[in-house]
Amino acid sequence: MKRVIGIGGIFFKSKNPDQIKEWYGKHLGFNISPYGTKFEFRRADNKEEMNCAVWSPFKEDSNKFEPSKKEFMLNFTVDDLAAVLAELKKEGVEIVGELKDYAEYGKFAHIMDPEGNKIELWQPR
Repeated sequence: MKRVIGIGGIFFKSKNPDQIKEWYGKHLGFNISPYGTKFEFRRADNKEEMNCAVWSPFKEDSNKFEPSKKEFMLNFTVDDLAAVLAELKKEGVEIVGELKDYAEYGKFAHIMDPEGNKIELWQPR
């Protein structure tokens, strides 16, 4: 079973998310939306499948990354989130909360690595 198949997103805290999005748009050419930027790509092992990675700043006081105390969170894409979570649970990996299914975006779950980094796992639609 494959576990992670790609990077789904890079999320970080910012003192002023709107200003930082504007800066990245102006100086680096990011196509900015209210959520940040989406980079589309095709998987190396399945050229027919389109995927995306999201870059998104969050407010400095956001609790989205808790229980991590870090200023960032990585998101990795998976093919079968329920199966990956079952394996991770067997291996003693800390799972934070429950698997959530959002009709528009897909399924999400969170785990913690040994250094206290919260990792979001995403099974896109």
